[in-house]
Amino acid sequence: MQTPNLEQLLTQTIEVVIRAGQLLIAEWARVDGPRGQGDKAAVDEEIEQFLHRHLLTLLPCDFWGEETGHCLTGHPWCWVVDPNDGTADFLKGLKGSALSIGLLHKQTPVLGVVYAPVTVEGVPDCIAWAEGMAEVSRNGLPIVSQLSIKTLSSDEFVMVSAAAINKPELNRELCQPSSFVAMPSIAYRLAKVAAGEGACGVSLYPVSAHDVVAGHALLRGAGGVLFDERGQPITYVTEAHMQTVSQRCFGGSVSACRLLLAREWDRIFT
Repeated sequence: MQTPNLEQLLTQTIEVVIRAGQLLIAEWARVDGPRGQGDKAAVDEEIEQFLHRHLLTLLPCDFWGEETGHCLTGHPWCWVVDPNDGTADFLKGLKGSALSIGLLHKQTPVLGVVYAPVTVEGVPDCIAWAEGMAEVSRNGLPIVSQLSIKTLSSDEFVMVSAAAINKPELNRELCQPSSFVAMPSIAYRLAKVAAGEGACGVSLYPVSAHDVVAGHALLRGAGGVLFDERGQPITYVTEAHMQTVSQRCFGGSVSACRLLLAREWDRIFT
């Protein structure tokens, strides 16, 4: 097949994702709250069906989704989709869940869009990048990244899960000298780091490809990395890798990731 123009494809993908995000905005605004319980929301499947249909129209290839399953044929290109990363927090009434759409080419993340339609700041937030672009873009504007030279410091932030608010002192200690920011969605954590808001985004729970491929692409665009719990670069080589890419992940500047990896995160669970 002809190699797609990734920057043009990104523009088209952003349009699709923002349209899909309207479903999440409407769900959030329901008088009796979003439908669903636990980590399953009815709107998730509705969003993914919309994305599945439109993304495969833009680029027919393999597809890996959280809700609608996957089709892996060995095609060099593969869409990787999480329709609402952070569902459980969304259903609890927390803002900041995100649509996460990535594209792999020969197992490398080459395009990513992370779109948070309902944010604490009160305005939708779309962070995007495709291979060939000089910078990550945020809401249509380029961001000159300093990520590659960032490290943990008193004026930096580490993005951790929303549950961190339950153990603030311990999270403060584990992230020092930086401050921690508690928020849903590992995809949005990685995207915010790529957009310059932090030095590292962390997940202490197992993640699948749909959780991190888009954020991984954004980190690549910003000069960052995504490591697993052993400090190895995360890969997407086999279906097993796609199902569970890591038990924990650390994404951001090499320096910050290495420092945080060495800390005693098991203490969070004791």
